[in-house]
Amino acid sequence: MKGTIVAILLCTSATVAGAVDMKSLAPCKPAAAKFCDKSKGMTMASLMQCGAILAGLRHRVGSQCREALRRYGQL
Repeated sequence: MKGTIVAILLCTSATVAGAVDMKSLAPCKPAAAKFCDKSKGMTMASLMQCGAILAGLRHRVGSQCREALRRYGQL
């Protein structure tokens, strides 16, 4: 699972289109702030790393966040 997250992060950050894809994770930022490790700050990279946690708590995150997690294969 972590390998998938890292691969997605590398692919999306390597292209201009990736910047748009990273914006699509913004609906998960409030849930990430609540449920994920904040020691590295709330960057989009750290948001990608906590996708598995958010997927496990999918019943506690918003519908737009769940859609973003589905796009990245976490749900």
